[in-house]
Amino acid sequence: MHISLTAELESRVKAKVETGLYNNASEVIREALRFMETHEDWIREVKLARLREQLQVGADQLNRGEGINIASKAALDTLFDDIQR
Repeated sequence: MHISLTAELESRVKAKVETGLYNNASEVIREALRFMETHEDWIREVKLARLREQLQVGADQLNRGEGINIASKAALDTLFDDIQR
């Protein structure tokens, strides 16, 4: 596989190799990809935790009787219209 990097990215990869922590550019790229996957997993977990918190807020509101009863499609359409405004 062949990849193209900007001059700045190539310089950064070379600098990482020059630190002695990596034997070659491939190791740097592999480590960067592993980090990217870990970061993406972490972001997904943060978003999921936030969604769970929001769902719990809604469930708590419903349990306190603070929900809105939508009895028809027209009422639902009105609610969505109000939200969009």
